[in-house]
Amino acid sequence: MTEAAPTSLADLRGEIDRIDSAMHALLMERSQVIETLISIKKTQASGSAFRPGREADIMKRLALSHKGLLPLDTVESVWRIIIATFTYVQANYSVHADTSGGDAAMRDSARFHFGFTVPYIPHEDARSVIGAVAESAGDLGIFRMDQGASAGIWWRDLIGADAPKIIARLPFVERPNHPAGTPVYCIAKPLADAAVREIVLYAARVERWSEGLRHGLAEHLAEVSASAADGSHLSLLVAASGEVDQAAIRQALVPAGLSDFAEIGSHAARFSVKSAR
Repeated sequence: MTEAAPTSLADLRGEIDRIDSAMHALLMERSQVIETLISIKKTQASGSAFRPGREADIMKRLALSHKGLLPLDTVESVWRIIIATFTYVQANYSVHADTSGGDAAMRDSARFHFGFTVPYIPHEDARSVIGAVAESAGDLGIFRMDQGASAGIWWRDLIGADAPKIIARLPFVERPNHPAGTPVYCIAKPLADAAVREIVLYAARVERWSEGLRHGLAEHLAEVSASAADGSHLSLLVAASGEVDQAAIRQALVPAGLSDFAEIGSHAARFSVKSAR
């Protein structure tokens, strides 16, 4: 004989209380696992606790499996706060944000993706964010992808083995009317084993621009995401599929007078879902 489903208002409220208690218990259980993880890490090599590849995968699976009355916005926000806060307790970090295009959108992005526990520090431009992350022990930085020519050649500040690198593109899950939908790059000091390489980013300097260059890159699943005058040369930010060998991207730029080429980060490919609202 199966137990009858609750039908009265009191029964339903009791079910909600039971679920809420179970959720709280699971969060506390998760914190105990993290506490054990922290104690183990003390005897191992230290490093950033941020895992953008794993987080992108979690968010994708969450979006694909979600159904029911509760909006995906709420579910994603809850999981983002859980992930970001537990990352914070493993290794404290701040989020540095470029507010040159306005504070509201960047603050929304930082709070949605990293919660309110993680400190938020505004900066005047992307290069200031990169500099702050470079000087930090393990902070993150965010700035708009569509910086425009006035932002300068900010991507060149990411060149070098020890310089910060792009490690994620936010939001992880795109959809119409996303509450923090401004496309931003997330940067951190180099991560040894945590970066996802579905899209790889390169800084390049060439002598000239041509449509042939654009077509040559497209043949190798690559495109110019940003460009700016660099003295008598042209600096490019190139985004390419991680499945394409770096040498092929470099070779496609040679006819344009390539003089400098360096990898400056990577992130998960764009993942979109239709809004349920």
